[in-house]
Amino acid sequence: MAQQGGGEDKMLIYAMVARGTTVVAEQTAYEGNFRDIAAQCLQRLPYSRDDRFTYACDGHTFTFLIHQGYAFCVVATEAAGREVPLAFLEMIKEDFNKRYAGGKAATAAANSLSRDFGPRLKEQMQYCMDHPEELSRLSKVKAQVSEVKGIMMENIDKVIDRGEHIGGLVTRTEQLHEQAADFRQQGTRIRHKMWFQNMKVKLIVLGIVVALILIIVLSICHGKCH
Repeated sequence: MAQQGGGEDKMLIYAMVARGTTVVAEQTAYEGNFRDIAAQCLQRLPYSRDDRFTYACDGHTFTFLIHQGYAFCVVATEAAGREVPLAFLEMIKEDFNKRYAGGKAATAAANSLSRDFGPRLKEQMQYCMDHPEELSRLSKVKAQVSEVKGIMMENIDKVIDRGEHIGGLVTRTEQLHEQAADFRQQGTRIRHKMWFQNMKVKLIVLGIVVALILIIVLSICHGKCH
């Protein structure tokens, strides 16, 4: 696929940055059809989410890193493995975003950034090929950091959930307290109502008794008078 005079096996042979399907910067010192294959891959990539993809073809790997609508690609020999290409893509993604943070890349025409960013792609490709062990260690450290970050986020989510549960218990306790207060108030009103009703009955009975006593007294007095 790729041809050059060198004979190293673990090689990064082509790198490019694309905005969607438009290649805005690329770099290679090789000849081959990898440009055409990479362009075909660009047509099939899902740009709706950030992700990583690797395709294999004729002893080469085409690795893509999708980030915010941009595709960062490197073509490497299969002997280069996966860690070095992915580490390279992370490096050029950071470089690209820092250099063109002002928005120049958003309106760049096809290959218009190759002259400016191409040398950086070449420099980073060479660095990655010269320091594979360092990149491997860096990848492991990043993986460990990501794992720790994931665990911390999970713990934070649990704490938040626990806080929501506690908040729910507090709310329910307050509601029960209010219901108990209402119940006591209702009980007091009912007791007062029943007390008044009892007093009313007692007064009525007392009135009837008094009336009967008066009737009896008057009857006796009326009999003695005659």
